[in-house]
Amino acid sequence: MNRRKKMRAVVAAVLAPAATVALSAHPVAAAVTPAGTAATATTLAQVRSSIGADTGTAAALTGKGVGVALIDTGVASVPGLPAAQIVNGPDLSFESQAANLRYLDTYGHGTHMAGIIVGNDSTSGSKGIAPDVKLTSVKIGTATGAVDVSQMIAAIDWVVQHKNDDPSSPIRVLNLSYGSGGATKSWTDPLQFAVQKAWKAGIVVVAAAGNNGNTAGALTNPAMDDSILSVGATATNGTATTADDTLATFTNLAGTSTAGVAGQVDLLAPGTSIASLRDPGSNIDNLYPDARVGTTLFKGSGTSQATAVVTAAAALLLQAKPAATPDQVKDWLVKGGTALSTGTAKTLGLSALNVNGALARTGLAVTAPAVTLSSGTGSLQGSRGTAGLTIDGVKLTGERTVWGTFGTAQWAKSTTPSWSGGLWLGYRLAGDGWTGTSWAGKTWAAATWTAAPWGGNAAAGWSDPAWSGRTWSGRTWSAGTWSGRTWSSDGWSAATWS
Repeated sequence: MNRRKKMRAVVAAVLAPAATVALSAHPVAAAVTPAGTAATATTLAQVRSSIGADTGTAAALTGKGVGVALIDTGVASVPGLPAAQIVNGPDLSFESQAANLRYLDTYGHGTHMAGIIVGNDSTSGSKGIAPDVKLTSVKIGTATGAVDVSQMIAAIDWVVQHKNDDPSSPIRVLNLSYGSGGATKSWTDPLQFAVQKAWKAGIVVVAAAGNNGNTAGALTNPAMDDSILSVGATATNGTATTADDTLATFTNLAGTSTAGVAGQVDLLAPGTSIASLRDPGSNIDNLYPDARVGTTLFKGSGTSQATAVVTAAAALLLQAKPAATPDQVKDWLVKGGTALSTGTAKTLGLSALNVNGALARTGLAVTAPAVTLSSGTGSLQGSRGTAGLTIDGVKLTGERTVWGTFGTAQWAKSTTPSWSGGLWLGYRLAGDGWTGTSWAGKTWAAATWTAAPWGGNAAAGWSDPAWSGRTWSGRTWSAGTWSGRTWSSDGWSAATWS
């Protein structure tokens, strides 16, 4: 690989005692539970029972025939993720430029989400909520959570244009377990324009509300978009009933006490100490060994986990009602939920996911909500927020993507494809089609980024300093450890690895 560029984050994490090395889009999740304070794990069997997916009509549903796109940190080849059900879309992360890191989950977050959705681990008996879905992984985050909003937008747009690549399991649900703190005007925001394109294309977009706490005053972007399905987390308190469930204190809420206002959380789902698949040797696995459950599982808390649960539930609903529109799925899930009876959730009129409750509403008419649609012509910097990536001391700001100038006018033309093969807005980000296999069933071809880094030194290449002298073998670090490093948590809505 070429000489490494010096990249760093400009924001440090809450509760992170050492220097930050990650790159980020914006600080979203800023709460890391220190090792040793781990709570009792909530198993996926308990989650399934809590959301009513193990009884009645829902019990027979597995998500078969439904495709789910996971835009995250990649998915590792771990026990419990059947290769035949995992597809690698393009790797748009900085690690895509290193052949030994491409597509792999060096962070551990994407694998945890995949386990909640489609996992089937014979060692522990843990099974995902929708174990028969076809999952397409689009990697945008590195081992330190490094990602810019432009990578998010490009990934969402790729999913829209390739949703029908597998006719037997077309992509019907998009999981966004991350968010940007940027908040431009909703009627011009480029990121909200991206998720609205997906929604109009027939894809149910499920986004994490964020983990800055109940007093945050706003949801993360794009969860704040009224068009899509925003998700907060509940604490199940160790029981299968929702009677004692409470709103997780880390969940972002909009600054209002009135239910149903613009930007408020749409639905709640279990998100506290969820035991899902472990990614051995990944960043979080090394940082939080006390979060391991046996040899194959790992506990994590956050609106990310809750989002993955709702994504899987949407897939179950679409298996039962394959002709359903995103508006119908959202209406059924939200109105079919179980109202929580205590605390802030009761005050706001928030409901917890109930799969059979949603199924029971599928015969009812749904009126498309009146929402403000984005033109896409707004500021990319506004979507990015105040934090950002730096390279050789130069911060990525303004109307510039990771790869070059952001073509606002071209992006805003929703009828004009922004992807052409592996080109996005004219920049070479990936190869031009599906090729061969990795550990997964098939993989979108890779490419060398030809655009110059925004730091100005094209010859230096693309990399993250955290990887200097390190390589990834697929399961463990081949050199060094992460004991002296911290997770900045910026840009990723899974805050707590408890």
